[in-house]
Amino acid sequence: MLDVLRRIIQAVDNAEDLDEALGIIVSRVREAMAVDVCSVYLRAGARSDYVLMATEGLRPESVGAVRLGHDEGLVGLVGTRQEPVNLDEASAHPGYRYFPETGEEHYNAFLGVPIIHYRRPLGVLVVQQGAHRRFSEDEVAFLFTAAAQLAGAIIHAAHSGEVDTLAEPPGQGMGFLTGTRGATGVAVGTIVPMVPGADLASVQDRPTTDPEGEKAALHLAIQEVREELRAGRDRFKDALFDDAEVLFDAYRMMLDSASLVRETEQRIDGGLWAPAALRHTIAAHARVFDDMEDEYLRARGEDLRDVGRLILRHLLRQEGREAVEYPEGTVLVGESITVAHLAEAPLDRIVGVACTTGSAMSHVAVLATSLGIPAVMGLGDLPLGRLEGRTIVVDGYRGRVCIDPVEAVRDEYLRLQAEDQELASGLGELRDLPAATTDGHRVTLQVNTGLLADITPAQDSGGEGVGLYRTEFPFMVRQQFPGEDEQYRIYLDVLASFAPLPVTMRTLDVGGDKTLPYFPIREENPFLGWRGIRITLDHPEVFLGQIRSMLRANAGLDNLRILLPMVSRLEEVDEASALIDQACRELAEEGRNGRRPPVGVMVEVPALVYQAEALARRVDFLSVGTNDLTQYLLAVDRNNARVAGLYDNLHPAVLRALRDIVQGARHHGRPVSVCGEMAGDPAAAILLVALGIDALSMSASALPRIKWVIRSISLERARELLIRAMAMESPGAIRILLNEELVGLGLGGLVRAGKE
Repeated sequence: MLDVLRRIIQAVDNAEDLDEALGIIVSRVREAMAVDVCSVYLRAGARSDYVLMATEGLRPESVGAVRLGHDEGLVGLVGTRQEPVNLDEASAHPGYRYFPETGEEHYNAFLGVPIIHYRRPLGVLVVQQGAHRRFSEDEVAFLFTAAAQLAGAIIHAAHSGEVDTLAEPPGQGMGFLTGTRGATGVAVGTIVPMVPGADLASVQDRPTTDPEGEKAALHLAIQEVREELRAGRDRFKDALFDDAEVLFDAYRMMLDSASLVRETEQRIDGGLWAPAALRHTIAAHARVFDDMEDEYLRARGEDLRDVGRLILRHLLRQEGREAVEYPEGTVLVGESITVAHLAEAPLDRIVGVACTTGSAMSHVAVLATSLGIPAVMGLGDLPLGRLEGRTIVVDGYRGRVCIDPVEAVRDEYLRLQAEDQELASGLGELRDLPAATTDGHRVTLQVNTGLLADITPAQDSGGEGVGLYRTEFPFMVRQQFPGEDEQYRIYLDVLASFAPLPVTMRTLDVGGDKTLPYFPIREENPFLGWRGIRITLDHPEVFLGQIRSMLRANAGLDNLRILLPMVSRLEEVDEASALIDQACRELAEEGRNGRRPPVGVMVEVPALVYQAEALARRVDFLSVGTNDLTQYLLAVDRNNARVAGLYDNLHPAVLRALRDIVQGARHHGRPVSVCGEMAGDPAAAILLVALGIDALSMSASALPRIKWVIRSISLERARELLIRAMAMESPGAIRILLNEELVGLGLGGLVRAGKE
């Protein structure tokens, strides 16, 4: 049976559309189980009726005509119970409902299993037999497995618009596909599919007899891409977004990477033609970032692939490709929409972006935010070849899209789109205003960053410094540890750019999902293994080199703050502190800056929650990494689609942990900041202020919205809401409470589309 099931699954995966997939299921299952009938009923319509969508054994004319209420008949019984119904005499059951048009009066045995996708009932898979018998346990298990595979095909078809009547859960609308939020806002537009102009993965290894000619072609292609990016940068600057140039400069920095060019040339010298050598080099560099939990760093891998595709396009001389037409109200949809795609498109016609891959940390998401274009990332598989010209709704607030929406949905989103545009125009006025509650309580708002290219957007956001600067990137893009002087130059650029505002630099945080190509770490459970401060304390030469670089860069600026990551034991803080003192002494002896800056700890391991007071006695400040702290507290990997819905930083356990951290820090007068994505959540910001968090650090794009929240509520009211929230047992109830408050304050546009 297992081999049969595998063949059925493969055939379903290769089906062109839902009708073909359903036909394969009913035909192959009927044959494999040697039954007389196999049928599929799907929930559809406003009443969530079960509709016969495909059958082998019943009369063909009954397909689409037979409809049962959600609790009607044996099919409704299966759906209501969400478990199998196995009968040897179906007509004798009190729930039996007879449909003469099916011709099913000849069949006695009945087995129905539910089709469920992540708790959502989609339909029922049924087999019937003329003989009086109960189906065996193995047969039930086989049909269960087939139904599980069918669930994925149904969901894909619904998202593709192939089943426009498929029922959706209450409140979710019709035909919505959920991804992740890339840039807030809503839009209704026409799909223009974006396909890569050159596919690195399809390049074949091919030998070359002219390595010098191949290297010359490589350098020419890089120069052409460099000029293309320069033109795109200038076009954005002149058209709409004065600081978009820094994102193009980030791509140009990758182009100028000595290791990228050198390694590609080495592969050419080894006998490969330039496109294949480029493919191997880009894959090796990007692999470092793949499968990372840290979205910011994971997104850099896709940036590298974008650069590789741009170079390959010029290498292959694909100048004759068909021009893309952009209608008014264009929504760019693709697997990976690049900065270059946006640069080529007419900005006045682009209203939205939707990507099957990527995250909010992708440069295209950052750019979309700056341009005021809603974006949804990580939508998963979409039939791009069948989407061109179709209408799409992009809801960047909820991270979802709807293809071919019904008229009522389309009209409502058009109204919300107009209100959103009016709302966004007013947020810029807050840039130079303080983040103070209506009764005068000040909160420091800072930005998270990690690339030099992020500096200008961070500065222009109105942030009061950098709450988290990730230092991993220079380590991850090289083939060896960067030297002290090299790190010094990078840190100096960052510190000088923000001086006199503070910059909190996190020491090297690798391991887990962040690996170095020249320092491999292989563990069965890397997230609970050798990572963060554990690695750098075991390699003090790496830690000391980084600290010395930071201290040298801080000379004359005095705006550095050092943050220690992934600490789980107080002894680690003591050891790290001793090494920092050692670096200070060494530099003083050399006649350089030896002043010790403020040192803090990133609280992201639950163990530290219970030692917050002892921790505060040792350091100058605490910074809570709510992403990891939430994951560890709830035992949820938010990047795992099966359990990501369980991740919620408003969980009561998370709120209690934050309360305990603040109370522990207050015993020694230490400030507490939050640098996880919770800081950029408008609802969560209310509770963070009430808890006594001193500073919030977030993406530059989120900062104006959080400032608006803080300036719209009093500290007294926030504390009242905190008391109510702490008495609740469900994160869903807490979020409803806070969202209702935001709406009541006239800030509903921060949690959903529209002005209020």
